[in-house]
Amino acid sequence: MILSIETSTDVCSVALSDAGKTLMSLEHDGAQHAARLSPMIAELMGKASLNYRDLDAVAVSSGPGSYTGLRIGASTAKGIAYAAGIKLIAVPTLSIMARAMFDADPECRTVCPMIDARRMEVYAAVIGRDGQIITQTAAVVVDGCSFGTELAHNEVTFGGNGADKCREVIKSPNARFMSGIRPLARDMAQLAYDRLQAGQVESIAYFEPFYLKEFVATTPKNKVLNY
Repeated sequence: MILSIETSTDVCSVALSDAGKTLMSLEHDGAQHAARLSPMIAELMGKASLNYRDLDAVAVSSGPGSYTGLRIGASTAKGIAYAAGIKLIAVPTLSIMARAMFDADPECRTVCPMIDARRMEVYAAVIGRDGQIITQTAAVVVDGCSFGTELAHNEVTFGGNGADKCREVIKSPNARFMSGIRPLARDMAQLAYDRLQAGQVESIAYFEPFYLKEFVATTPKNKVLNY
């Protein structure tokens, strides 16, 4: 049994799965991950009548995405894994989205999940149906030439909140767009199970999310600093 945690965007979600199949999940929209995550996990575990030591592992979405959201998810997952003496699994956020896209459309052969990274920048990767990483995860400033190599001879389906703002920019006839794609814990089941079976587990002490870009602190508007 695996507990999955996803907090990389403005959706906070948790799920329980067994042998690659999602059994139950909970989701909350809104940037309140710090307040919502632990109660959601407790509710899910209560509904399943499970103790944390009944779990084989806890899986967490590893990024890229929101710096704060990823830290909340990672610290919670590490705490549970350490306290319960179970394994920690990291699942790339864009792979979670790709799984959701392939499940939504069996005809998709190649997908490009995108997370909005402000203005015309997105976090993106191009992934094949077999899980092959065709283009590594990167921060991309999208223009009319973006993904030209991938689109030259193959159809690519774009999805995620980053793709929504690219519809008017990426004009290739080989470009398709899928709506409603978000990274969710319920889509982590098979990916987490495969990693557990392969022994791809993380160090509880040293694991850090894949932020991709460094966090830059900003001062709230209209706030006066006194030195």
